[in-house]
Order: sequence, then C-alpha cells, then structure tokens
Amino acid sequence: MSRASDLKSQLARAERRRRWRAFALVAPLFVYLLVIFVIPIGSMMLRSVHDVELRDAWPRVSAALDGWADRTKAPEEAVFAALATDMKAAKASGTQAVPARRLNYAIEGGRSLVFSTVRKLPDSAERWTDAFLAADARWGEPETWNAIDQARGPATSFFLLAAADRVKHADGSIALTEENRRIYLSVLARTFQVSAIVTLLCLLLAFPVAYLLATQPPARANLLMILVLLPFWTSLLVRTAAWIVVLQEHGLVNNALVSLGLISEPLQLIYNRTGVYVAMTHVLLPFAVLPLYSVMKGVKPIYMRAAMSLGARPTVAFLRVYLPLTAPGLAAGGLLVFILALGYYITPELIGGAADQMLSHFIAYYTSDTVNWGMASALGALLLAATLALYAVYNRLVGPGGVRMG
Repeated sequence: MSRASDLKSQLARAERRRRWRAFALVAPLFVYLLVIFVIPIGSMMLRSVHDVELRDAWPRVSAALDGWADRTKAPEEAVFAALATDMKAAKASGTQAVPARRLNYAIEGGRSLVFSTVRKLPDSAERWTDAFLAADARWGEPETWNAIDQARGPATSFFLLAAADRVKHADGSIALTEENRRIYLSVLARTFQVSAIVTLLCLLLAFPVAYLLATQPPARANLLMILVLLPFWTSLLVRTAAWIVVLQEHGLVNNALVSLGLISEPLQLIYNRTGVYVAMTHVLLPFAVLPLYSVMKGVKPIYMRAAMSLGARPTVAFLRVYLPLTAPGLAAGGLLVFILALGYYITPELIGGAADQMLSHFIAYYTSDTVNWGMASALGALLLAATLALYAVYNRLVGPGGVRMG
C-alpha cells in the first residue's frame, strides 16, 4: 500500500509540475493579451457608461439633484443656488470649459449656454432661480436639467443611447432622437452593407484562386502563394494611395478604357462606393484565400472521381460533394474578411466620399477631433458587440456540431 501511495503522490507532483511548466509557457502570451487587448478594450467599454467630468466640475449641483422630485419642471431654488456656487468655483479655477463641453453633447448650444450664463450671473442674488432665468430662459426647461442629471454620473446611459439614436427624457422614457440627428444606426447599417458586399466579392474571387493553388504541384503552388502574400509586404496606406492613382479621373483604368474606345468620358471610380469596394476587396482578398486554401488542400481528389464514377456530372459533383467539403474554409474566410471590414478606416476615408464613411470614421472623429471619449467608446462598443456576435456564428458553423469536412 505504501508503494502505491508513494507512486500516486509522485504522479500527482509530476502532473502539477507539468501544469506549471505549461502555464509558464503561455504566461507571456497571457500578459501580452491582457495588456494590449483586454485592458484597453475594458477601458473603452467603461468610458461608454462611466461619466464623472461634470460631477468633478460641479459637485454641489450634482449632489443637490438627488432631491429633484418633480422632473416635469425645473428643480427647486436649492439646486439653482448649488449651481451658482459651482459655476463661480469653476470660473475661479478655470475649469468651466469641462461642464460646458459635456453639456454640449446633450444640448444644442450647451457650451454657449454655460459660458453666457457665467458672464451674466451676479455676485449674489436674493433668489438664484430668477437670476438664472434672466440669464437664459433655457434654465427653466426640464430637458436642460435632465441633461445635467444624466451627465452627473458616475454611471450613465447617455452615450450608449445616443449611439443607438435614442434619447432619455426627463420623465425617464426613451425615444428616438430628432430625425435630423439620427445618423448612427444608418451608418451602422452602411458599415454592415459595405462589409457584406466586400466579403462576398472576396469569396467569389478567392475561391478559384485557392482552388488553383490547391491543385498545383508544390513548387508551382509555393510560387503562386508568394504572389498572394505579396500585398502583406506593402503598407496598407501605400496600397490605398496606389488605388487613388489607378482609379482617378485620368488614372490608368479610365485612360485605358478611353483609349480602347469603350467610353467617351472618364468614369467616376473614386470618392464613391465603387472605389471603396474595389480597394477594400483588393486589401482583404488574401484573408479569404488562405483559409480556403488550407481547407481545399485537405479535400482529396478521389471524392470527386468517386462521385463522377457513380454517374454524377462534373457540375453536380462540384455542387454536391466538393463545395460542401470546402464550407469550413468559406465560413472562416468570410467571417475573417467581414470582421476586418467592419473596422476599416483608412481605405474608406481616402477613397470613399462623404456618404461612404463607415462607423470607424465617427469613432476616429470623436476620439481625435472632439475628444468625446464617451461617444467614441459607445460606438466602439457597437462594433465590439457585432464582432462577438459574428464570433458566435463562426463557432456555430465550424465548432462542435457545426459544419465540418466530410
């Protein structure tokens, strides 16, 4: 019994050592993913629901709004008095631009409202409600105070609702924003449309290329594979700029078509949706070829010969035998291209027009131009949710119980 017990203990220690060695091997990758991906993405997600700028700048009115009972009208005198104290303190410290910028996200002209009120407020007042209404009548509107209430944090739904073209009213109801301000859902739909069409074009072009690579002798297939991988050795910005040269009004394509007599005037191939489709398909095509090629290499030619020997015509054998066997490659390549296309920024920005910009354009705009991190994070959260949904679809297609090779 003692020998069996010792042997069992030795096996347990060996197993623990093996697990620790395995963990030590993957630990650098785990730390890398944590620092490069998990923490930045988590920070982004937090900014879409975490909002403390106004609370830090106007702490007294943020606390006083807890007692705002009747949200169908402006709050009581105590709240106006707290706001007056906060505005004076922010003016003295030079931080009044922070709440002004934050309110400008929710109220049209919110920045000018804050700065003009700060200039017009007296040093003291018997009744601060009257002083604020004299400075600007908008201080008597519930929607103005609703914007302050939503911005006082620390948790807010403002940015996520705005990203979905929704707004929360003072009474707590959620409704669509004004028609002239509804843009993000249409931009999201455009992003999905462009990504889907580019994915379809990539799969249609990648299938024959991958089939050619899979059916060639190894030496020739390796040479052709270098041509497929060649775009990866060139900067994305350079490739996009090259398409501007090729597709412009007097570029290579238009000059060739005019010289051949196929057209009389140059075609508009750039700064529109056509140019976006062409350039994005060129950039993303290798990402569709490689998964298809890896699957096609595993499809044995004997399957097609067996189908045709049983009386199936080549077209029927292809549709009923070969195509289903390549379904995992189509699913993986399509999903990879679609996810990459969802977040594309440089190519549509340089080659597309104003009506061709995707959601990434607005994320970059709010990040760098207006420094509205909350809105940028909310729009990024939409893209992240779409990516996770597509990953779930991918798992469904190629995971256990999904599409598999015959």
